Amino acid sequence: MLFHYVAADTTGKLIDGEFEGNVLNDVLRYLAGKELRPISVKALGREKTGFALFGGITVEDKVFLTKYLALMLKVGTDLLSAINILIADFDKPAVRNFLLEVRDSLTRGQPFYEAFSRHPKEFSPTFISLVKAAEASGNLQKTFDELSVSLEKEAELRSKVKSALIYPIILMIAAFGIIVFLVTFALPKVAGVFSNSGINPPLFSQIVLTTGLFLGANIWSISIGLVVVIAGSVIAVRSTEPGKRAFEKILIHLPVIRGIYQQIAMQRMASTMSSLMKAGLPIVQTITVASETVGVRDYRDALVRIANDGLTKGLTIGEAFKQEPVFPKMVSNLIAISEKAGHIEEVLDTLSDFYSANIDASVKAAVSLLEPVMLLTLGIVVATIALSIIVPIYQLTTQF
Repeated sequence: MLFHYVAADTTGKLIDGEFEGNVLNDVLRYLAGKELRPISVKALGREKTGFALFGGITVEDKVFLTKYLALMLKVGTDLLSAINILIADFDKPAVRNFLLEVRDSLTRGQPFYEAFSRHPKEFSPTFISLVKAAEASGNLQKTFDELSVSLEKEAELRSKVKSALIYPIILMIAAFGIIVFLVTFALPKVAGVFSNSGINPPLFSQIVLTTGLFLGANIWSISIGLVVVIAGSVIAVRSTEPGKRAFEKILIHLPVIRGIYQQIAMQRMASTMSSLMKAGLPIVQTITVASETVGVRDYRDALVRIANDGLTKGLTIGEAFKQEPVFPKMVSNLIAISEKAGHIEEVLDTLSDFYSANIDASVKAAVSLLEPVMLLTLGIVVATIALSIIVPIYQLTTQF
């Protein structure tokens, strides 16, 4: 719960602020610890955690936060003052509540990164590890600069993928609407005409009309069932380990999607490893964190083996990667060569950009293949329904 307080210090100066706590006593203890005398405390009713489903911290929010913090630290503003200015300027509840939590954490003397680590759904292991390493080395400004660039690239890639998928989604919705209209309004009326005229349509027409009548009569039950199934599947994939594994198996066996999925994993791995190595994290820890971000189980298990078996046994990074056939030879060879040359971070950056461009091109290619398939499918469905109606009508006209 978020509380707003007004208190007086030992000199009588009034101080107001906000504090996150479970009950009123939490606020009073906090004020007592600061030697402040409470004058008024009001509950604002906002929750500390559990960011809203449609109002959580987005990639764009994180880009703004990292850019702003990097700028403020660069001009000499201390971290707590920068957070206070952000709290005053931010109106979005999820971000503001998080910043209040950060401020509370800092005033209690806790490490800066701990506030981020309490929200793993919003902040990735890479983000948290980079902030932790930067805080330890006193290099937060540079790290926030690099994080903002990395997050901007991620936001740009997501935007490109979403833009490419807009037309197929609109086409799918339109196709669904046309089919619902036909089976709900058109087919029942046509079937009624035939039944009243005593005409016995061909078997093909009977099957289509019967199917259409069944769908039309149960359209709401079927629609609600589909919504429940889809919502349940989404929740299972996002919240349960078996659901995630099942979804991953489906994706990894789809011909076109498989390549995109693997490229996304490679891009994440290269980007994460490059950022963490630049921040000065030990290589074993770097690869361990990278294994948590790739998303593909085969790559994740391979990275864990590299960190726990290969490197701990004295193998070089390149040798350890070459022992894992799941990685493309190009990636393993480039890592091995760049390790010997001493600029592995730059090569990983190049790999990240390479796979980002490939993902964009692959998504566009997949969409260009999907569009005609969807149009052809819609055409076949509409043509089937049309023929099932036209053939009996032709029979009817030939009788007169």
